Amino acid sequence: MISVMIKIAFYCYIACFVSVTHALYPSSSDVIDLTPNNFNKLVINSDEVWIVEFYAPWCGHCKSLVPEYTKAASALKGVVKVGSVNADEHKSLGGQYGVRGFPTIKIFGSNKNKPDDFNGQRTAQGIVEAALKAAREKVEGQMGGGKKKSSGSSKDDVIELTDDNFDKLVLKSDDIWLVEFYAPWCGHCKNLAPHWAQAANELKGKVKLGALDATIHTSKASQYGIQGFPTIKYFPAGPKTASSAEEYDGGRTAGDIVTWASNKAAENIPAPEIKQLTGEDVMKSNCVDHPLCVVAILPNILDCQSECRNSYLKTLAALGDKYKKKMWGWIWSEAGAQPEMEDALGLGGFGYPAMSVFSPKKLKYSILRGSFGHDGINEYLRDLSYGRGSTFPVKGAAIPSVQSIAPWDGKDGQLEVEEEIDLSDVDLDDLSKDEL
Repeated sequence: MISVMIKIAFYCYIACFVSVTHALYPSSSDVIDLTPNNFNKLVINSDEVWIVEFYAPWCGHCKSLVPEYTKAASALKGVVKVGSVNADEHKSLGGQYGVRGFPTIKIFGSNKNKPDDFNGQRTAQGIVEAALKAAREKVEGQMGGGKKKSSGSSKDDVIELTDDNFDKLVLKSDDIWLVEFYAPWCGHCKNLAPHWAQAANELKGKVKLGALDATIHTSKASQYGIQGFPTIKYFPAGPKTASSAEEYDGGRTAGDIVTWASNKAAENIPAPEIKQLTGEDVMKSNCVDHPLCVVAILPNILDCQSECRNSYLKTLAALGDKYKKKMWGWIWSEAGAQPEMEDALGLGGFGYPAMSVFSPKKLKYSILRGSFGHDGINEYLRDLSYGRGSTFPVKGAAIPSVQSIAPWDGKDGQLEVEEEIDLSDVDLDDLSKDEL
């Protein structure tokens, strides 16, 4: 019996330890823990005004904010909801709302799809004042606009499609489309309607949602083989034909539709540019502004000519495309061109090519120990994405300094030709021994 109790106590200790290490706010706090699983339900689809902090557990400023943010949450209880997102763990939410640093506080007021940035003082008083202002603005807007209309209940965001406008709006656009083929008498279609409208509102700017009455516009319904109602078809981004249509196989709630469509939209994220590190501007845009930065150091052009170098860049581009959803930055440099970078990331002295991945926020890095080929790098990056592998602190505890250099011209390297000295006109007999 004692043994069992000890085990239970041990497991409770472990559970509490894990919770503490991954969250800044205890479950007993008035700050509500938000995740990708509950964010839309609690924040986007609710009528309440929300103050949401996006934080990282390792962030010193985030830890300093905890007492003030907790105090604000308690003061606002029953008036404005206060939540927090571990954006280091739930990167998809942080990316969705353009979070670039920690802590970032957003105010979800009248327009939940376009939250406002909190730019006030990071004190309980400053947060409370901003929250009350947002709540007051929402109330005044509802009074001025007459009867309150739910942000997701309007059909204005669902585009009405017909036999005449379908090809122009859907096939000839570069947008992603979800199209519902419905019948007015269909009970399932009526049940779907509010969810479809709400999803259209939430996906505005990312995915377009349309609806076609298949009982009237029979030409398009026939073209796409509609046999039952509602039927939903997906049309990808870019140039399209009728054969581009795919079956929608997600759920029928607004949350299901938004999640399914968002995942499809993520597949259309362009591959990152594998950019040569030529200066501080490239360092910031292609490295520092990303959660992780992949740094490749390629051999000197004299040791690896253009065909050789381009083969390495081709491999990096393929892997950049494979991991594009991670939103990592990718840069490369020639051996010896950026010595401080190599030194800070432990890349000197091991030969080239070499690779390191570092976190600009945590100032830690990991080194590729395997082969510098597609399979070796892929295995290395896959392990990193799962949180595996050893990490080391960046030397100097700061973003490495970068030198401004000329970009590679894409050509083979050429040895500098030394100027030859013509000694034919020199009479060595005239030179004294001292001169020799």
